[in-house]
Amino acid sequence: MRKTFNTDGYCDPELNYMVDLTDRLHEIKSMVDEEKYFTINRARQYGKTTTLAALTQFLKDEYHVISLDFQTISHADFESEQRFVAAFSREFLAAAEQVPESIKRKLEQYSSGTMEEATLSVLFQTLLDFCSSSKKRVVLIVDEVDTASNNQVFLDFLAQLRAYYLRRRRVQTFQSVILAGVYNIRNIRRKIRPDEEHKQNSPWNIAADFDVDMSFCPEEIAGMLRQYENDCHTGMDIDEIAALLYDYTNGYPFLVSRLCKLMDEKIAGKGVFADVRDVWTKEGVLEAVKLLLSEKNTLFESLIGKLNDYPELKGMIFRLLFQGQTITYNADDPATDMPMMFGFVRVEGAVVQIANRIFETRLYNYFLTLPEAQIGDKILVEAVV
Repeated sequence: MRKTFNTDGYCDPELNYMVDLTDRLHEIKSMVDEEKYFTINRARQYGKTTTLAALTQFLKDEYHVISLDFQTISHADFESEQRFVAAFSREFLAAAEQVPESIKRKLEQYSSGTMEEATLSVLFQTLLDFCSSSKKRVVLIVDEVDTASNNQVFLDFLAQLRAYYLRRRRVQTFQSVILAGVYNIRNIRRKIRPDEEHKQNSPWNIAADFDVDMSFCPEEIAGMLRQYENDCHTGMDIDEIAALLYDYTNGYPFLVSRLCKLMDEKIAGKGVFADVRDVWTKEGVLEAVKLLLSEKNTLFESLIGKLNDYPELKGMIFRLLFQGQTITYNADDPATDMPMMFGFVRVEGAVVQIANRIFETRLYNYFLTLPEAQIGDKILVEAVV
């Protein structure tokens, strides 16, 4: 069975055509080697989980990697310290290898949820014992960390991580902690719904900057296409197709893979693309772009959902698309930082621009279908600004 292009969940190099992640894995490992605690904040379907899965394998020879996913911990488990400790202990035991029997017994006791004295401080003392007893330095990875980040228990959890990070020269603790999600937990108040109390999260001010580029460059896209060409022998001009895919997506991982998947599975063998050689051409890419722009998928649903959740975001996107307004990026201004966080825009020369041609067209079409657009631009402007 040959590999496929994957847009559902994380990619497996044994099963899926992928870009080569080696360079960015080396960059991330250098941060781990330097004992950095940091967050990987990228938009939905930007390859975070795939990168973390690959990183876990990349680090395992040198480090004991504990990789958790907070999606497996229910919202109710964050409502009290005792319940969180129980849920975290269960997930930690499932992810850890070679846990000393004495530590295993403690974590099993905590996981029962019946120990009133099983507080975060007690849990962390046990985790420190685990770090001290491990033959390798321990790296903690938590994916989907913003699942419950608007929560006092979670903030207390960050506070414990920070406290032991500051004491790491006197107490053996985690070598590195990597938290991944869409929302920047150093500014998580943007995730809070209007009816909830704002909670600050200063305990994570120890986090190092994460500047690793996770978008796909044309050369990386070409490398993925080369894998496909070795299997399928389409005769495509690999560099030309890679450049076209990048031109429409600006390297957004989901969009690149989705266009390739549509060409391989939906377009090949149909109409004027009866021969696979006809698909991997400029015309085939354009047909895939047309299909992508007309389909429903989780990325576009999330994109439009954010516009409806945040009126100020909707207004900014409208001004960029319909008024040609020049907007200068300001990291301290939520109005410009928010669309960056959600992946709507990119910054070039300190100026905010729509992230890619696919988003630009999809968003343009969305605004034109609003009921207000049928009445006139003036009303549309008033509706979204």
